[in-house]
This record gives sequence, structure tokens and C-alpha cells, in this order.
Amino acid sequence: MRNVKQLHFSIVINAPVQTVWQRMLSDVGYRNWTSAFCEGSYFKGSWQQGETIRFLSPSGDGMVATIAEHVPLELISIKHLGFIVAGKDDFSSDNVTSWAPAFENYRFRAVAGGTEVSIEQDIAPEYEQYMQDSWPKALQKLKALCEQG
Repeated sequence: MRNVKQLHFSIVINAPVQTVWQRMLSDVGYRNWTSAFCEGSYFKGSWQQGETIRFLSPSGDGMVATIAEHVPLELISIKHLGFIVAGKDDFSSDNVTSWAPAFENYRFRAVAGGTEVSIEQDIAPEYEQYMQDSWPKALQKLKALCEQG
């Protein structure tokens, strides 16, 4: 049985949607704001709908997902499918089947003063506090990245 909670976070960034979208999803930008979760985080793959993407730590461990939906400048929906441990994809262990699939959605909306970025994330209860602590820091890093000249 899936055991997940949905968390919600948002921030207004004083920059146009196109800037926020590009900086959030670019290789360099992603490495910057996701350092709030794990220093040295990076991704391999594509943000295009239907594509596989891997979210990795410096050790190469992480998560494997597909892009469930990609609406340019509006929405990225990530469908997390499993863990990557010691270079191998794990889709079937109890550790994975207790929560997978889980969605992580990024929504971008033009508002007065810039762009509102909203995050919805399905999360296993044991990671809830970590995400409650880390997402606000990550969004502040993204805001700084997008608002600098």
C-alpha cells in the first residue's frame, strides 16, 4: 500500500517566468538550487515529456523518474519511479513500492512582481521533515539565482 503525503511550497520570484523556468531547469541552475537538498546534486536525462531523468548525488545514488507532463513555461510533472543504489535502478524493493509512483510538480505563473513557483510533492512520511526543512531553503536559492543580474 502506498504511504505518501502531499507537501506544498511556493515563492514569488522577481523575474519573468521564462528566466525562472530556464534557471530552475538548466544544468547549472539545478545544481545551484538543489544544493539545499544535497551538495553536488545533479540530473542526467531530459525534462521533455515521456523522457527518463535521473536525480543524482555525487556518489551516483539517487532517484529515477520520467517526465509525466511538460507544458513549457507552465508545468513540469515528475513521476518518481524508484531509487538508484550502487548504479542499479530499483523499482521493486519494499523500500520503493511503499511510495512509488510519487509525483513532484513544478508550476510557474506570472504574477504582479514576477513569477510564482508552486511545488506539490508526494513524499513518504519518513522524508517529510527533511523536505519541510529543505524546500524553503532551495526556493530561496532559486529566488537569488533568478533575481541576480
